[in-house]
Amino acid sequence: MLEGCFTALITPMTESGELDLEGLSRLVDFQLSQGASGILAVGTTGESPTLDWDEHNRVIEYVVKGVGDKAVSIAGTGSNSTHETMRGTDFAAKVGAQAVLLVDPYYNGPSSLEIRREYVEPVAKAFPDLEVIPYVIPGRTGTQLLPEDLALLNETFPNVNTVKEATGNFDNMMRIRECCGEEFTILSGDDDKTLAMMTEGQIRASGVISVASNIAPAAVQRMVELMQAGEEKEARKVEDALKPLFSIVTVKTEEATSFGTVTCRARNPLAMKTLMRVLGMPSGACRQPLGKMTVNGLETALDAAREVLRDNRWVLEPVEKFFDVDIESRLSDGGKWEEFAYSEY
Repeated sequence: MLEGCFTALITPMTESGELDLEGLSRLVDFQLSQGASGILAVGTTGESPTLDWDEHNRVIEYVVKGVGDKAVSIAGTGSNSTHETMRGTDFAAKVGAQAVLLVDPYYNGPSSLEIRREYVEPVAKAFPDLEVIPYVIPGRTGTQLLPEDLALLNETFPNVNTVKEATGNFDNMMRIRECCGEEFTILSGDDDKTLAMMTEGQIRASGVISVASNIAPAAVQRMVELMQAGEEKEARKVEDALKPLFSIVTVKTEEATSFGTVTCRARNPLAMKTLMRVLGMPSGACRQPLGKMTVNGLETALDAAREVLRDNRWVLEPVEKFFDVDIESRLSDGGKWEEFAYSEY
């Protein structure tokens, strides 16, 4: 059973935009040093849409070898092509990944029936020794594997026994538990909903595949472990300490233009990766078409980190020690980081 905090790892880039494999190794070591239950390589947070398959495989291999037997290694091999997914999963299996994450196929819009029969089922059948984890996130994909089809998969394939649930719909989560039974594992795909999913008696999530744990793995792991131990009051204290980081997985701001005000959304991984750059962690810029934050968005991310540093410094101290940086000085002058934002809308 998968339980705990699994970090959806950021893929660091060099200044020239190539894979920073040395930085990747440092990020893996950081996660392991902080007790993360596992690491997901090349999820959406790892910029899977802009990595070609050769790069994709290189990141998976580096992460799997770096993790070894110290934690669970999960490879993001999902796509909107079953053929590509099968090839990616075959590589992940050969290099020793323990599980694969299959995001619902995006844009081409298969039905839940088709997702089950033509996508997840071929992978589960071909790789019985791999844990196959469907990733349900209709807000990103425009498609959705329904609880009933998930249960049919689980009924036929013992290796489909976990879901990453990011619908934000608690009725859907309850239906998954109802259809799939007590032994099925539900992992939160939204940091800020993790405790609610774990405490809701009709959901009973076992943990989270987390974005914020790129920066605060020990704290997110601690939150989950406390909840698993039945120490809800203490778990909620940790959740409160992490809320500023949870709030910037996506940053929404209102921006003035010559034609009026527009809403700008800096979606994951832009804000978290930008904050990692500010803090001095291996990161680099996002690949196009992701670009930079607005000045308002950057200040929102910086303010969130400043709040954590002021009120719960222990959350960020591991970054300071592991990467040998002075977080307070790096956050004190936002002007140093203006290059990470567009100067105007």
